[in-house]
Amino acid sequence: MPIQVFVQRVIAFSPSEADKEDRKTLNDYNWELQNLKGEKVNFATSEGKVSVVNFWATWCPPCVAEMPSFQNLYNKYQGKVDFYFVTSEKGKNVQRFIKKHEYNLPMYLQKYEAPMLLKSNVLPTTYLLSKKGEIVINEEGVANWNSDKMHALLDALLRE
Repeated sequence: MPIQVFVQRVIAFSPSEADKEDRKTLNDYNWELQNLKGEKVNFATSEGKVSVVNFWATWCPPCVAEMPSFQNLYNKYQGKVDFYFVTSEKGKNVQRFIKKHEYNLPMYLQKYEAPMLLKSNVLPTTYLLSKKGEIVINEEGVANWNSDKMHALLDALLRE
């Protein structure tokens, strides 16, 4: 796994922004998740906010490879952007993983299916949503999320 993670980090580029005319809009934010403390959280609290939703797993080398860039992005934008790191794994596995790597990312356990526009069969998959619910990024596979390009995009979305 360490070699696979290293290779994935080497090939990771900034995610691609969808063309404005091709963007789909999420209208259904009703999605119940559970945080690692066992508390229910509804994604609907992020309606009208810039949000990042990442589907990942601890056993997925590309997922593990992009986590440091997400941690750096989160450090810069927490409190401005809503972040959701969503997995179908057991909470104990996730807690062990984040403790080992010293991450403080907001992790959620998926108990119910995601809204239709946020479904993917690929790990990792990450969505960036605008305040209007537009899916600005729909990235499958590893990416470098802490890039100047991503910072500029988030700053622009936050100004809207």
